[in-house]
Amino acid sequence: MGQETQKVIKEKALILFAQKGFEGTSLNDIADEVGIKKPSLYAHFKNKEDLFLGVINKVTIDYNTFFEQTAKDIETVQPEKQLYTLLVKNTAYLQNHELGLIFKRMMLFPPESLRSEIYEMFQSTEEVMKSVVYSILEKMDVQLDWDQIFDAYLCLLDGVFEQQFYYSKEEHSKRVENSWTLFINGINYMRVGD
Repeated sequence: MGQETQKVIKEKALILFAQKGFEGTSLNDIADEVGIKKPSLYAHFKNKEDLFLGVINKVTIDYNTFFEQTAKDIETVQPEKQLYTLLVKNTAYLQNHELGLIFKRMMLFPPESLRSEIYEMFQSTEEVMKSVVYSILEKMDVQLDWDQIFDAYLCLLDGVFEQQFYYSKEEHSKRVENSWTLFINGINYMRVGD
């Protein structure tokens, strides 16, 4: 029963933190959404910071699992197509309203008191992504600077994610295609020129 309640608390807290931010969400708000009294939250979490980090940790673990599983599901596809598919599936994954909002808030407005803990979680996610992308680059036999390619790919992922908040689906799709084309053509051009 305790773990089930904790799961529900995190689910409700995720929605509220995504909608109102860390500062705009109170423990009373969360307790009301769960249908319990505020003191009951303390049986599961030390304070609001502890709950927020629990939510972010779960979101991070789920995202890392998603990224690795997606890569595994497409590992027999042509390497360039793998990178493209990860880009598109990553965007689709983050189109979940609350999930997209919480990632956006964490990236742009992390609570100052939790900045270092959130940064560590981002670093762990980046390491997972780097491992996946490097394994794909190895199949492509890319002799270029893999760190440079990864940095560009990460900026592409972040940009595609961020732009979905501002444009229609059609406009967003067009921008994804244009960005992808330039990214992969740039790699192929440098490979030929190597």
